[in-house]
Amino acid sequence: MHPGFCFALRKESQVRRQIGITIFAQPIEDVLQYLRSALGLSVNESHIFEIGGPDQVSYGDLMREYAHQRGLRRLMISVPVLTPRLSSLWLGLVTPLYARVGRKLIESIRHPTVVQDDAAQRAFAVRPVGMHEAIAQALRNEDREYSETHWSDAISSAGPVRHWGGVRFGNRLVDSRKLHVPVPPQAAFAPIQRIGGSTGWYYGNWIWSLRGWIDLLMGGVGMRRGRRDSIHLTIGDTVDCWRVEAFEPERRLRLAAEMKVPGRAWLEFEVTEDGNGSIIQQTAIFDPAGLQGLLYYYSFYLFHQFVFSGMLRSIGRKAKNVEKQL
Repeated sequence: MHPGFCFALRKESQVRRQIGITIFAQPIEDVLQYLRSALGLSVNESHIFEIGGPDQVSYGDLMREYAHQRGLRRLMISVPVLTPRLSSLWLGLVTPLYARVGRKLIESIRHPTVVQDDAAQRAFAVRPVGMHEAIAQALRNEDREYSETHWSDAISSAGPVRHWGGVRFGNRLVDSRKLHVPVPPQAAFAPIQRIGGSTGWYYGNWIWSLRGWIDLLMGGVGMRRGRRDSIHLTIGDTVDCWRVEAFEPERRLRLAAEMKVPGRAWLEFEVTEDGNGSIIQQTAIFDPAGLQGLLYYYSFYLFHQFVFSGMLRSIGRKAKNVEKQL
């Protein structure tokens, strides 16, 4: 009928209900609705309920719908021979999944997950969502989790920081660096708040201008928009080819890129007090759109290292000058 999962309600002699769950492919929100509803369900004997959405789809259908909602173009190519082990190694190379996790996912393809018994539709008022809405929910949840996650926490949870390539957090590549400056947070944040526009980017301004011209040729916004105000910022303001996505005075600024790139990019600055000074943390985040996005990221990785490291050092020097003026 449709893909899903099953759970069992067992009525025991001590009037204690046990719920056994076997999950296949149904969105977790639907699973939780069924489990909450099951708490109030009166049963006199054990039952096994198979639940699933209204669509019967293949893994290929899921990939095509995901690519459609992410604005990606994908060509599906069938191969005559590809073992689960080789498939899992390839999956681990091109996605954030570990190879052994990918292998389990690929091996599961051989097992059908089609609902055969519609008893759940008669026993519960829950109506599972279809494939389109399920994927849309997953993407919304992913964006919400990323926006609510502190990037410094994400980096620390990712394990030892690599010296090349950045830290991978979900689909996103995170490159972060810190600088201690012997000034209070107010002085440390002042040059960050003035970044862009007539102030420039503190390092390699000619490189930023060149990138802006290239973006214009590609149909992007370039660097010509400048800033609404040379000192003050509010959420939604434009800063050259960026837009202010988050702003906390004297503490945090996150810029979302609006230039033409194969993916989504952010540049974030955070300032925290540290004893007799402050820590400036600069974080570049890139969410690649498929293989093209990964090639873009790694092709320009050394270039970005050069620009971003120089920019952070210059911000530190500017912060010291601001402290002398206060």
